[in-house]
Amino acid sequence: MQALTGRESDILTEVEYAESRLGQKRKREVEDWLRNFQRFKGDISGLEPRVAAGRVLQRVSLVNQINQLTTKAEELIEQGGFSGGLTHAEEETNAYELVTKELVGEAFGQNLTKVLSRLRENDVLTVGIYGMGGVGKTTLVTHIHNRLLEEASAPRKVRWVTVSQERNVLKLQQMISECFNHALREKKDKIKRAAELSHLLKRESTVIILDDLWHTYDPQEVGIPLGVDACKLILTTRSLDICRHMECDELIKLESLPETEAWQLFVKNLGRRVVFTPEVESVAKSVAKECAGLPLGIVVVSGSMRGKEEIHEWRSALKELKEARFEGEGMEDKVFRVLKFSFIRLNDPVVQRCFLHLALYPEDFKIETADLLRNLVYLDFFSDLKSLEAQYDRGHTVVNKLVNVCLLERSRYSNSEFLLERSRDSNSDSECLKMHDLVRDMAINMMGSRCMVKAGLYLSTLPAQEEWVKDLEIVSLIRNSITEIPAVRQQSWALPRLLELHMSRNFLRSIDDSFFGCMPTLQVLDLSRTSIVMLPNSISNLVNLTHLLLRFCSDLCHMPSLAKLKALRTLDLYDSGIEEVPEGLQALVNLRCLDFGNSKLKRWPPRILPKLSNLQTLRLYGRWNCLRVQAREIMSLSNLFIKAN
Repeated sequence: MQALTGRESDILTEVEYAESRLGQKRKREVEDWLRNFQRFKGDISGLEPRVAAGRVLQRVSLVNQINQLTTKAEELIEQGGFSGGLTHAEEETNAYELVTKELVGEAFGQNLTKVLSRLRENDVLTVGIYGMGGVGKTTLVTHIHNRLLEEASAPRKVRWVTVSQERNVLKLQQMISECFNHALREKKDKIKRAAELSHLLKRESTVIILDDLWHTYDPQEVGIPLGVDACKLILTTRSLDICRHMECDELIKLESLPETEAWQLFVKNLGRRVVFTPEVESVAKSVAKECAGLPLGIVVVSGSMRGKEEIHEWRSALKELKEARFEGEGMEDKVFRVLKFSFIRLNDPVVQRCFLHLALYPEDFKIETADLLRNLVYLDFFSDLKSLEAQYDRGHTVVNKLVNVCLLERSRYSNSEFLLERSRDSNSDSECLKMHDLVRDMAINMMGSRCMVKAGLYLSTLPAQEEWVKDLEIVSLIRNSITEIPAVRQQSWALPRLLELHMSRNFLRSIDDSFFGCMPTLQVLDLSRTSIVMLPNSISNLVNLTHLLLRFCSDLCHMPSLAKLKALRTLDLYDSGIEEVPEGLQALVNLRCLDFGNSKLKRWPPRILPKLSNLQTLRLYGRWNCLRVQAREIMSLSNLFIKAN
């Protein structure tokens, strides 16, 4: 321990110097070593009370455990040599153009030229672009971003940050630092973080784009050093007041499209050359006019009308659009009305349910298409189809329909986003899907009080008790900074209707045993990509649980008995730290999916698989070793879906 503690101190000193002074980044193997050493220290501290107890009956097991820890210590000392160095030069994160839509309208081209021109002037440090939701602010700045990349003679770098609706200086600092593949050393002190971020940004001239500001920020408080030789700032917002409080040197207001340009965009987005009869064209122009000149509304509504040629279809659409009222305090009713129209016209409850599921992810989140399809299949969205192949085909059809009607957008990871995800089973060219923030807002509002979505807000603790109302059915806390769930009073936290709890992508390490006692009807529990070490025993009593997702839980080493979870259909332990098959697995006779792929599982006991006769998906390969399974046991699984790559 003395040798390892000294080595840890040396590594941290060298790495932090290289990151802060040289702009380099620690290697993944160094991060893994530091994480493994922290686990090792936890194992040591857990051993000390047993040694102090000094019970004779424990001596043999203690000797064995100490021998194992000694071997582990020797391995860590050997691995901590890092002959190839601790850090490497940071990869460029702005080398790729953003996927964007074509600019439509004369005013957009003029504004693009104006912003690029003003940025070249020394007296302009901040440009504010404002206008109502759906008017095209993000589209304009994506073109500005890409044009700045094209200007090879320009000395400035360009970095893009999408800001969330919750004002959070710590989060904004982190998002900016992630654009440089830089991890801020200070975790909570805003002043120290601002100093470190400012030092990072002063290394080269940079244009920072802050898209979708809902609150004002003091650039100095954040750590953005505005200056001719430092940073310039472009921001988009729905509020002129925010631009004024941010002291923008140049203000640009985006207006709705004139009626002629709106009609041109509407016709173009129908997807092919359209020849209207005079009667149909008259009704179609009325439909386009209902979109109030907002590009987002025009694109979504015209997407819903592709392939429609009969006049009765257009009359019906016009009637529905006029009646699609959307009530909501502070909502921009014009946009929400046309978005709700497109949702209704999906005319398929399964497709609508899939669309609403996507709103559970954080704002502007990019989900890999493959991950979404797996989730939809795992969560029984297509349970009416018996064949797994048919379910995946149906999933592709649903995704294509949502993209075709413009409620979803296809996208790709940027370099920094891919490095942040760090997924072993993906690549930087993976196709992703994302939802426009206004479309997501509409979906969340349509789900109403039965759903609580607080995803991507960097929460460090659970939402307040009063927010966990009794009629909640779905809770999404995806991608926050929650590290533990403390004890709760079950009477106060009674959640008799809660069906789904999504907590993936948190730093969650421990959950008190009382927590799951509050939610007896829970069916879906997603703790994927968390730091959970062991699941509480109360998991065993969730008899209605159908889906338990623990994907990429590399620290998970213990699970309680699963024998009572007879309803369980999905058990996903891909890339987890589990070394032994959980107790009671053979009792899960309704299991459809069992995934131990890339886990630390050491062996597969015989006589379990034949009892899991309903299995359709099975992954058993270990991270470091192959697991031996008897062929006749595999052959007994008549429903297993095998797909050749």
